[in-house]
Amino acid sequence: MRHLATIGLLLFVPLCAHAQSKPCDDLKTEIAGKLDAKGVKGYTLDIVAKDKDADGKVVGTCEGGTKKIVYSRGSASPQTPAPEAKKP
Repeated sequence: MRHLATIGLLLFVPLCAHAQSKPCDDLKTEIAGKLDAKGVKGYTLDIVAKDKDADGKVVGTCEGGTKKIVYSRGSASPQTPAPEAKKP
């Protein structure tokens, strides 16, 4: 029984390492697709260096664990469209 647990652990560790080596843009697109599928609106996903502080929740790591993807709820202040110039 212990052998099965050891084999399972040995198979799991390389999978985790592979997931961290995924390119950041690919992982960000994948996470955004999952959030969109759940109907989440008004969020941002930012790619930042692993050691950099960022507001939000870390939802993934990429490029060998050197970067992280940070989820923030809400977007920047809503932008009002510029008024159109009146034509004479």
